[in-house]
Amino acid sequence: MALSRQAFHFIDNNTGWAAGSRGNILKTTNGGTSWDSLTSGTTIWFHSVYFADQNCGWVVGDYGAIYSTTDGGINWNTQTSGVSSTLYSICFIDENVGWVAGTGGTILKTTDKGISWFTQASGGTYYFLSVHFVDQNEGWIVGGGGIILNTINGGTNWNIQTSATNNGLYSVHFTDNYIGWAVGRNGTIIKTTNGGVTFVEEKEIDELPSSFTISNNYPNPFNPSTKIKYSIPQLSNVIIKISDILGNEIETLINEEKHTGTYEITWYAGNLPSGVYFYRLQAGDFVDTKKMVLMK
Repeated sequence: MALSRQAFHFIDNNTGWAAGSRGNILKTTNGGTSWDSLTSGTTIWFHSVYFADQNCGWVVGDYGAIYSTTDGGINWNTQTSGVSSTLYSICFIDENVGWVAGTGGTILKTTDKGISWFTQASGGTYYFLSVHFVDQNEGWIVGGGGIILNTINGGTNWNIQTSATNNGLYSVHFTDNYIGWAVGRNGTIIKTTNGGVTFVEEKEIDELPSSFTISNNYPNPFNPSTKIKYSIPQLSNVIIKISDILGNEIETLINEEKHTGTYEITWYAGNLPSGVYFYRLQAGDFVDTKKMVLMK
């Protein structure tokens, strides 16, 4: 059975579900080697699937549709969302507490496994495509136009974070309260290591360097983003950190092994105050620090 607009969710290396067009839901228990078709009882197009464990799961889709299962997907029951918006993403932190996001700025929350859903105020008619929470309090939503919202109180209040891009963002995921990624149109991949206060985007340039270098950022002064170019002539562990004028570390932009090449980082600092900042490259025995100015 072919699925279009597929949504996937795995709870371990073997067990996962896929949902898509015309109410189709599939399940695998062998890491995707084979898939079994499940009966949803609808022809609604599903856009997101999420399971809290092997039994409790949900799918969401067009016309405000939310379906739930308590037996791993054998049987599915309709839940009342109270909205007619297209729902594109669902995330639970346990079997009781979860959120849904969709078109028209729709954000819904449940604390009783989806038996009841209540609306949260997003502050606009945004086109939300992905929601992710790391605990009961902190979560992020991304969507069209590069919109990023963050909450630190379970969604009671949502705040716009200055995005690293105007490209639509399709998915967001955080490993903890600080480190996260968002991906979107035109190959966009952005990363934050401080919960979205700043973001970084990196690309490799087709140049073969002969020495370690880190260039002056441009533009400088900047608002809200600036580019930093650096070169690595040999395989090296690269660390690039940002600090303020008092020496306080703001963010680690890079901390990983890089092969020979020239790279360009775009640093988005729209959520930081104006001031002098420093960026420091350490690669092997090479160390260099340069100054930049954020001017709003």
